[in-house]
Amino acid sequence: MRTLTIPRPDDWHVHLRDGAMLASVAPFSAGFGRILAMPNLVPPVDTAAAARAYRARIAATGAPFAPLLATYLTDRTDPDDLEAGFRAGDLVAVKWYPAGATTHSDRGVTDVRHVAAVLERMAAIGLPLLVHGEVTDRRVDIFDRERVFLETILGPLLDRLPALRCVVEHATTRDAVAFVRSRPNTAATITPHHLWWNRNALFEGGLRPHAYCLPVLKREEDRQALRAAATGGDPRFFAGTDSAPHPVHKKEADCGCAGVFCAPTAIAAYAQVFDEEQALDRLGGFLSQHGAAFYRLPVSAETVQIEERAWTPPECIAIEGGTVRVFLGGETLRWAVSG
Repeated sequence: MRTLTIPRPDDWHVHLRDGAMLASVAPFSAGFGRILAMPNLVPPVDTAAAARAYRARIAATGAPFAPLLATYLTDRTDPDDLEAGFRAGDLVAVKWYPAGATTHSDRGVTDVRHVAAVLERMAAIGLPLLVHGEVTDRRVDIFDRERVFLETILGPLLDRLPALRCVVEHATTRDAVAFVRSRPNTAATITPHHLWWNRNALFEGGLRPHAYCLPVLKREEDRQALRAAATGGDPRFFAGTDSAPHPVHKKEADCGCAGVFCAPTAIAAYAQVFDEEQALDRLGGFLSQHGAAFYRLPVSAETVQIEERAWTPPECIAIEGGTVRVFLGGETLRWAVSG
């Protein structure tokens, strides 16, 4: 049996939801030492005070990780509130959802010009901007929305504000990989499902709603570019699962929800990719070190052991009022977190 000991991993992008869903899904992120919780709740976590309150609700679940918070950027975000929250430790980043781009993004940014003063303040104080990088123009093909956003919106913004620290969240294309490599102060998170699947997974034998996420899965050449970026040792790329639970009945619907619930299997799935790419020696960097360095936080002093051991995760977990499908649930995985 092969084993690997690494610092306890961090998840730099996770959706924990709220209320009963939060209580149900939070324990499944227990393999991570820190998680960065996304703010697209209803209502959104859009102030420092809201971030403090949400962190308390997460902590109340008893899940053994440290919750970190991002606030939701809106056209009316107060830069003074963000700076005060950042300096007090209530938030570590700000999340930019273009209005209408994904789940609960209706209060997101409608035009980058409306948040110019906020972004300038963030650049001045070193507060990271997390970007859901897609345009929402219906004239743009859904498989090209990330590329167009990077070329027409984020690129010009970073030209004007090169000191702005930015994370391209859940990068999905070779264009995103090239963009991050070409820009100072820019990084990207990569999900396990974008490393495992290309867009064919949406249509294998029929429509597969549990493979539907936003940004959507892309071409095989994009998946290969992401695998090379994740496993190549470049510190600008690190783990962000984008674990996003939705009840099965809301996924398997006429207008199904976007999201993949991968928290229970993420570390094992990442390990298997690194093994397949003959890069297990770089797994600790991707899971435990690169993100901590970007966020200027210490690497965890705790360690976890990952071992080559076959196991089969459950297909679903029970939540109040239904079930949630697990990423790779029912399949045999080759790596597992020890204990």
